[in-house]
Amino acid sequence: MKRVGVIGGGQLAWMMGDAAQKLGVELLIQTPSRDDPAVAIAQETILAPVDDANATEILAKKCDVITFENEFVNLEALSSLAQQGISFRPRLEALAPLLDKYHQCCYLRDLGLPVPQFFALDKLENLESKMEYLGFPVVLKSRRHGYDGQGTFIIPDLATLQEKAGVTNKELSQSLFLLEEFVPFDRELAIIAARSVDGEIVAYPVVETQQEQQVCRRVIAPADITPNQAAEIEAIAHTLLNSLQVVGVFGIELFLTAQGKVLVNEIAPRTHNSGHFSIDACETSQFEQHLRAVCGLPLGNPRLQSTGAVMVNLLGYENSHNDYQSKRQQLAEIPQAHVHWYGKTESRPGRKLGHVTVLLDNQNQDSASVITQTVEAIWYPS
Repeated sequence: MKRVGVIGGGQLAWMMGDAAQKLGVELLIQTPSRDDPAVAIAQETILAPVDDANATEILAKKCDVITFENEFVNLEALSSLAQQGISFRPRLEALAPLLDKYHQCCYLRDLGLPVPQFFALDKLENLESKMEYLGFPVVLKSRRHGYDGQGTFIIPDLATLQEKAGVTNKELSQSLFLLEEFVPFDRELAIIAARSVDGEIVAYPVVETQQEQQVCRRVIAPADITPNQAAEIEAIAHTLLNSLQVVGVFGIELFLTAQGKVLVNEIAPRTHNSGHFSIDACETSQFEQHLRAVCGLPLGNPRLQSTGAVMVNLLGYENSHNDYQSKRQQLAEIPQAHVHWYGKTESRPGRKLGHVTVLLDNQNQDSASVITQTVEAIWYPS
């Protein structure tokens, strides 16, 4: 039986639980709190921050391979463990160009992949000239640790930019920011792709993601795009995963402009919110696929088993300790609905507490927009 160590114990690790059981894999988790979702499905848990390399060394002694639920890790500290022969999948060299968003943009650009115009926000004297080139509005991003909209700001003017970037006495308070051109996109898209130890790549259908306040609210699978656009996006995934020699699942977020141009927005070197629909709608979920890859098993078929699917995130809208059992029961009564509750003990605005996936086929003729309205009318207070 394979034993897989997972750094991170949030809902992405929790959703590996069913797949691990199916494949006969044991999961050992490194996570800071015993209240984290994945503790409930773990064979063993090491309670430690995800960037604690000493804890990871203990974890590694109990496992065949180590993978990641999130990217908030200390690569420098982990590299000494890799030199001792500890197996990380994806390998640390694949994560290295991606964890800093400026380095990620540079890597994508140098691969010849289409990205928005961008700059590192480093020296104040260059700021005004850069803004003359990019224009306003502009997107300001923290280079590290931005997640679910945190650390991403739409900036309307120079004064706001200076304030957000922490400019004091004509000096930058820090240099860990990235400036990107604002892309007036028509839609946001995403693709989940996996690469095996043998270099085989499989890709899931391209999906449309709908964000509110930079947090994913809904996913529609498959996206209503042309075959050429779908092929272009799949080719981007192949180029990226092969270049990085990745083993495991990656999520790739993209923009589609009104002119039909595809631009890469960001890379998530792990399973991803845009792939949650695969648990109920695909032959092989993204979580099973990831475990298959990191365990050296053949990859599964990612095809849809229904006409399509709509995934709606159940986001916190208040500060409470409510488990929302009544609302979850109402959601479960929607035809072809599958409710996934992450077991978090605390709700706060914008926090991902669960999701519901509704399958689209001959038994469910409602449109994606009708389904999302139905789900959100039940979940959110009027």
